[in-house]
Amino acid sequence: MNRQMRRLQAKEEARQKKQGQQPTKKKERTGVRQFFHEVRAELKKVTWPSREELQTYTIVVFGVSTALTLYVFALDWVFTHGILWVLENWT
Repeated sequence: MNRQMRRLQAKEEARQKKQGQQPTKKKERTGVRQFFHEVRAELKKVTWPSREELQTYTIVVFGVSTALTLYVFALDWVFTHGILWVLENWT
């Protein structure tokens, strides 16, 4: 914990004492079993895509990745050959 956090924590404890409240204690860690129980409960809340949506998204990702790869390759090829042409003909 750095100095700034310690100062903020001390100010918060002083404020709570002034108001007559008990200082907040650190929360205890949950067990592994409780953690996985909560993870499972959260995953049940997720709206998973249908098979058709998943296929569509996969095709879009591959298509965009291929297009960007070709675009970057083309730029690299043009700049490489352009610079070599300039250096060969400049002298």
